[in-house]
Amino acid sequence: MRRHAGRPAALGVGAPGKVGLLELGFERIGAPTATGPRTELVSHYQKSPLQIMRPLYFDPARPDLAITQLMSTGGGIVQADRLRLDLRCGRDTAVHLTTQAATKVHRMDADYATQQVFLTAEAGAYVEYLPQPVIPYRDARFYQRTVLTVDPTATVLAAETVLAGRLARGERNAYQVFAADLEWRRPDGRLFALDTVRLEPGGSGVTGSGVTGSGVTGPAVLGGHDLVSSFFAVTPLAPAAQVADALHRALDGSGLLHGVSVLPEEAGAWLRVLGGDSPTVTAAVLRAWDAVRRLLIGVPAPALRSS
Repeated sequence: MRRHAGRPAALGVGAPGKVGLLELGFERIGAPTATGPRTELVSHYQKSPLQIMRPLYFDPARPDLAITQLMSTGGGIVQADRLRLDLRCGRDTAVHLTTQAATKVHRMDADYATQQVFLTAEAGAYVEYLPQPVIPYRDARFYQRTVLTVDPTATVLAAETVLAGRLARGERNAYQVFAADLEWRRPDGRLFALDTVRLEPGGSGVTGSGVTGSGVTGPAVLGGHDLVSSFFAVTPLAPAAQVADALHRALDGSGLLHGVSVLPEEAGAWLRVLGGDSPTVTAAVLRAWDAVRRLLIGVPAPALRSS
């Protein structure tokens, strides 16, 4: 990404509204409610363009679950944006984190944009981090780093989905660079799993040419598909093989190209799906989430709808 660094004619790195910060802390609070203790947001700092809605509690099977939407006041990510989210889920908390809408990464002619997410799940926590897809527009340059630090007694379900572009407009793989690192670590900092994505289509930097990149469409990359989605379940609540079997069953008959494997150190399992349209891939990931939820905590996934 560094070779794309530059000085935009508009607002540059560090200008007002270009460095977004969101810090959230959750704790299990034994408040006198009808359902008993629940997870509450106990610390909150935000700097534009990042912000949140207050946590909601509408999962009928888990009324203690704090469902929180991560939001942006802007219309998407633009060049020279530097965004960071620090999300701490305390001991025995139950937290669901998602985004209000897909993350749209706009065209860039100078510099690039980054987003870093640092999520910590402390002992006994149950956390779902399921953001909506990232959509890199023509000539976008974007790097995303997600670091999930998980106590051995905690459970974290996480997903990432990337689209080839604005598919309804016929825009496919016209971005310049999409790069992502997903790191799984233990509280002592030890890395136990790493997923890296490097997509750099050939020819995508020719603005207005109508040329779409082909460097990411071949075998062992996207294979001609328009979406790639990954779902991870790191948990001590069931053997890794059982988690993998649940993911396999969830995708049986989907018609989608997919693969499932256990994670290192038997920490859990993960799924990768390739598809051609967003509704089909989204439905498959939701089935995977529901299946793992039923296996681990004995309840189905709730119906979520973003505004």
